[in-house]
Amino acid sequence: MRVLAVDWSGKRKRAEEFLWLAEARDGELVSLQNGRSRHELVRHVLALVEADPETVVGFDFAFSFPKWWCDAQRWHRVEDVWAAMATDGESLLDACESPFWGRPGKPNPHPIDRSYRRTERDGNQTAKSVFQIGGAGAVGTGSIRGMPHLRTLAQHEFSVWPFTSTGWPRVVEIYPRALTGPVNKSNWGKRHAFLHERFPAQPATLLERAAGSEDAFDAAVSALVMGQHQDQLATLSATADPYFAIEGKVWRPG
Repeated sequence: MRVLAVDWSGKRKRAEEFLWLAEARDGELVSLQNGRSRHELVRHVLALVEADPETVVGFDFAFSFPKWWCDAQRWHRVEDVWAAMATDGESLLDACESPFWGRPGKPNPHPIDRSYRRTERDGNQTAKSVFQIGGAGAVGTGSIRGMPHLRTLAQHEFSVWPFTSTGWPRVVEIYPRALTGPVNKSNWGKRHAFLHERFPAQPATLLERAAGSEDAFDAAVSALVMGQHQDQLATLSATADPYFAIEGKVWRPG
């Protein structure tokens, strides 16, 4: 199985500097690259799986929104969510109107149970709300700019977990902190020590590259940890849970 992990970026400008793609095979990190735009990265993934469909790709952005808002928008399937973001996502970001928040003068108007998806309330105590599109750690912008690409991948016969019956190739939502565990990733020395202590057998040049930035670090570690659990990734199945079926679910090692 080929394992790809993407540290995504929602930046409007120079996103290619912050988008990192890591590849692991048979427990070894074999590639760690940036320099592609969002569209270019997705096209690259499509090209990779054309020759090797037994591939799983992890993206670190939210695949949907809390169910209550999907219900209010009359989005009954996750494909409806992705289609709406393809047409209206940039307008939502520009307006930053409720339920979105995070820009100056736009505080969070929601209680916790409406800010987060069930998968975040269940297991990601440090996760950010997908409605936050400004301020430190905001994930909403990247998610809104990522969801249309899930639509593209699904149209190219990727299965997107947990929404569809899982064949090859497949896509999962990842949360790097759930894969790395606690680490001060903003400190180069801490990143460097973590990588060399936890993955001493990996190619030294790629470990040095991974230590060079927070984004490269998250992509590399995510790919390696996913590779350690590829038996679980190979046996995923679609959900029957009504919340996960529209909100999505973060994949975590069992």
